[in-house]
Amino acid sequence: MVIEKKQRPLLIAGTVLGLLLIPFIAMQFTSEVVWTAADFLVMGMLLLSVGFLIEVAIRHVPKLKYRVVAILLILGLFFLIWAELAVGIF
Repeated sequence: MVIEKKQRPLLIAGTVLGLLLIPFIAMQFTSEVVWTAADFLVMGMLLLSVGFLIEVAIRHVPKLKYRVVAILLILGLFFLIWAELAVGIF
């Protein structure tokens, strides 16, 4: 399935919404997941940023090797920020 360039932003936003539904649904069934509106906002912004940065890398980095490195760097930075926000590793 080939996704047109015009449809990618909608796919990214839909994926982010789907990922944010996971903790929202979990909050309905357990008291172990406690997110505030600020948590959803920060994670939504973080996920959207990662999605659109990867989209920029896919569109503007011509060589596959450099594109893969750019995407891995984006994902690595995402996981570092996520871990810092979750438990404060730094």
